[in-house]
Amino acid sequence: MVLNKIEALLEKYENGETTLAEEQALKQFFSEEDVPAHLEVYKSMFAYYKVSQEEVFTQKLPLESKRRFTFKWISVAAAVVLLFGFYWASSESSEDLGTYDDPELAYLEVTKSLAMISEKLNQGTSTIGYLEEVNKGTATISYLKELENATQIIFKEQKH
Repeated sequence: MVLNKIEALLEKYENGETTLAEEQALKQFFSEEDVPAHLEVYKSMFAYYKVSQEEVFTQKLPLESKRRFTFKWISVAAAVVLLFGFYWASSESSEDLGTYDDPELAYLEVTKSLAMISEKLNQGTSTIGYLEEVNKGTATISYLKELENATQIIFKEQKH
């Protein structure tokens, strides 16, 4: 009877379904000297768990390291280099950006740019013309649905 219970607990253990109390019962059973031969494999496994549970880590862990100190100074140096780079780039950016003094010339340039943008947009919308054909196809499908509904009504009346 006890052996059947242990085998059932082992099956639950292998499936990961045991409770802590059931695992404790298995550890207790396999810590005894007389274990059946077909369960000897499990004895060494549970003995390992018992030994590893009693192990204690006694070494001191260094919480402050020299490596952390180095990373701190590298990050400070990187921030200084970035700030210097931003300052240097902003001090040299006082160049002419292509402004127009003559309002008529500026108006002509804007008109030319907007005409080019309009032309490119019209090219893009001309390729979408096939969507109208898709809409016509979906309208045809709606007629087919009406036909299907009518045939379902006819067949329902014939069944009754």
